[in-house]
Amino acid sequence: MQWNLEQIRLFVAVAEGQSFSAVARRLRRAQSAVSSGIALLEEDLGVQLFDRSSGRQPRLTAAGVALLEEAREVLRQCQRLDGKALGLAKGEEARLRLAQDEAMPYQPVLASLEALGKAFPLLEVQLTTSAQGEVARKLLERRADLGLLFHHEQMPDALERQRLGTIEMVTVCGSNHSLAAMECADRRELARHRQILMSPQDSHYPGGEQIGPQVWRADSFYVMAELLMRGLGWAWLPRHVAQYPAYQGQLVELRSDWTPPSLVVELVCRRDAALGPAALWLADSLAEHLQAMG
Repeated sequence: MQWNLEQIRLFVAVAEGQSFSAVARRLRRAQSAVSSGIALLEEDLGVQLFDRSSGRQPRLTAAGVALLEEAREVLRQCQRLDGKALGLAKGEEARLRLAQDEAMPYQPVLASLEALGKAFPLLEVQLTTSAQGEVARKLLERRADLGLLFHHEQMPDALERQRLGTIEMVTVCGSNHSLAAMECADRRELARHRQILMSPQDSHYPGGEQIGPQVWRADSFYVMAELLMRGLGWAWLPRHVAQYPAYQGQLVELRSDWTPPSLVVELVCRRDAALGPAALWLADSLAEHLQAMG
């Protein structure tokens, strides 16, 4: 093996940017150096990664497509190695910053934090609560060490995620909505009424499918519940949100022929920042309490 990590980084950068010159400008290097690095990698691997015959932007060959994800995984593993070494050098963390989605069920989180305080009495904990999307942003900007959020497809590649458990979703409307009087609201009937969905549109949350022409969107399950209480539509909500004490008697769970899959709860961190012993302990505790919740 003669290739090196710099060549792998150039390969991935060109494949994602589709331009030797753009990568050279971003890295403040000569374009010839980028081209040379790619050529040396192709020679070491024994395959052509890019088709340069068009005279325009280089295009990945079939071999390049096949090797691109492997190259990305090499870079991800390097980040994990650096992060783990940093964690070992630092030892037990003095501070743990946890950012959570505001719709996370309180009981598993509070029970885990209570136990964490007893297991690590000298640890400083900072807990912040945000609407969806903000949790990942805090991790990327290094304003949080751990993120507790619901799985969605648009997760930044720099973040590592661990599945902790699931939360049931239910179909809900306000008690004053016409759907509330129905014994069973099938998909066709639901499509006739305004649907309240999680935003943005590309978040890909379970239950994010638009099934009718009328849609409103919000970035918070609790905001969605508030809209439902005012008779503005129906929605799929986590069961614990629909059963929040302030909403008792004002929200109605509907029987329907289709129910969205459960929300997957994930613990997320930066791949280049290894978790310390307190963070790892908290991850295990959260998983245990979420599983007990069912």
